[in-house]
Amino acid sequence: MNNTALLVIDVQNGLFSDPKCPVYKEKMLIENIKKVIKKATEANIPIIYIQHTDDSWIPKGSKVWQIYEQIKPSKEDKKIIKFTPDAFYKTSLNSELKNNGIKNLVIVGLQTEYCIDTTCRRAFSLGFKTTLIKDAHSTCDSSKLNAVEIIEHHNQVLSDWFVEMKTADQINFYKIVE
Repeated sequence: MNNTALLVIDVQNGLFSDPKCPVYKEKMLIENIKKVIKKATEANIPIIYIQHTDDSWIPKGSKVWQIYEQIKPSKEDKKIIKFTPDAFYKTSLNSELKNNGIKNLVIVGLQTEYCIDTTCRRAFSLGFKTTLIKDAHSTCDSSKLNAVEIIEHHNQVLSDWFVEMKTADQINFYKIVE
């Protein structure tokens, strides 16, 4: 039985179209996410797209809310809507994973210091073994830190307790075990 799922978090048009917050290494990020999705598909791993919605910024159903054009979910892929940085909070994600015997998560997406960090920590607290693809999540510069510093800091902190780190090239869905 397959007990692993790939979470693609907030890879939506709106996060790539904000001129005040350009995604760090956008092209590399998209290529790495596509690589991880391809590996998951080849290994028959379920893929769950998490879509943030906020009526004032990224309203459900709008063009900015849609999954980024270069990352197209298949008909078999699930989509879950969230309203906070935590993909588990007041969503069906946990029950969806439990009902399908999922114990291992692989996470990619946006933004490092918000939804990636929060979802990784929550997955840990819920008992999931989680792998964060360190070259397949990103953010933009803040007023205090640049994107590189934010990403490196979160990779270090999250890998201390909450996740195992792998690159898009290193992830092997056939070798993930309980």
